[in-house]
Amino acid sequence: MVRNAIKVLVILISFTASSCKDVPNKSTGIDEISVDSLLNIRFQKYLDYDVDSLAFPRSYNSTTKKIFKVASKDWTSGFYPGNLWQLYNLTGDEAFKTKAIEWTTFMEKEKTNGGTHDMGFKMYCSFGEGYEVTGNEKYKEVIIESATTLATRFNEKVGSLRSWDFNSDIWEFPVIIDNMMNLELLFEATRISGDSTFHKIAIKHANTTLKNHFREDNSSVHVVVYDSISGTVKDKVTHQGFNDDSAWARGQAWGIYGFTMCYRYTKNPLFLEQAVKSAAFYLNNCNLPDDGIPYWDFNDPEIPNVVKDVSAATITASALVELSSYTNDNSYEDYADKVFKTLKSEEYILSSEIEAPFILNHSTGNWPKKDEMDVPIVYGDYYFLELMLRNKKI
Repeated sequence: MVRNAIKVLVILISFTASSCKDVPNKSTGIDEISVDSLLNIRFQKYLDYDVDSLAFPRSYNSTTKKIFKVASKDWTSGFYPGNLWQLYNLTGDEAFKTKAIEWTTFMEKEKTNGGTHDMGFKMYCSFGEGYEVTGNEKYKEVIIESATTLATRFNEKVGSLRSWDFNSDIWEFPVIIDNMMNLELLFEATRISGDSTFHKIAIKHANTTLKNHFREDNSSVHVVVYDSISGTVKDKVTHQGFNDDSAWARGQAWGIYGFTMCYRYTKNPLFLEQAVKSAAFYLNNCNLPDDGIPYWDFNDPEIPNVVKDVSAATITASALVELSSYTNDNSYEDYADKVFKTLKSEEYILSSEIEAPFILNHSTGNWPKKDEMDVPIVYGDYYFLELMLRNKKI
């Protein structure tokens, strides 16, 4: 049953704040049975979402009561089929598997889309999740072809995969911390094909990121801009953080998760060391609220009167469950358990009346553009479900 699948040990922890603003904490005292029932209802909403011009649900606007839908080319498209695969793993309900197969098929044309660095998000979260469940040889072929496409964005001189193609007149060769997440597709492509080319590119990208993306306090820069000819760093800026020197919360989460994942495939102690350092910056930050859900940027001067980002919390919590298996630091599982307890409440789980395929509220997409502010977002759900699955395995 779903209740048994998602049950985890909850351990409360607190962080000591010094020279920081007072960060409030909310306690809901919600009845466990009612919340489990609400989760079941939210899971069902994933099944209720029908094919609509092959549009993938990305976020939900509670004001307009509209689902923001995207085409398969959008970087978030793979999360919806990925969530269906994870819901199947959690519940064993064949209805989720059937729907996951249907929606994963709609992603296949993206395997040759070389105009984006987000092949991992799109293709591994969909076909990768599906291959793990089914062992379908067709899925394996798509994963390898998708990795081949992603590899075309690698610049040997820079030592990285190029991120966006836009703003090329300003950013000659941009690399974002988010791009660490796409390396899993490359590592897996080598694992299932035996072709080491993908693995080598992933390691080079991780090493370049390790060298240039982190500040002395181990916070992460969002965007590093390189000279594509010499490979030298031209600029360090932000696209989604408060400013160029701030610590955008989801960016910190991508770094923790990315280097933890890289250690899984390489056992390179430098990758593990960076994951630990990045986690320390995040967990010990004086602006991290007691409930574990970070504000959208750790350096927003208006804290605590700013929006939070549930997606940053779920990404980090899921990563720390894995990181805990490589270290003796119990604070990692403590944080993951705290986040799970916080989110498993009526404050964060969407009301049963909302007819939209989402579970959690209060994620923040792009604060500088005031886009998807404090709303349900599909990737917040993805890493929440992954967190539940990882806790289930423990």
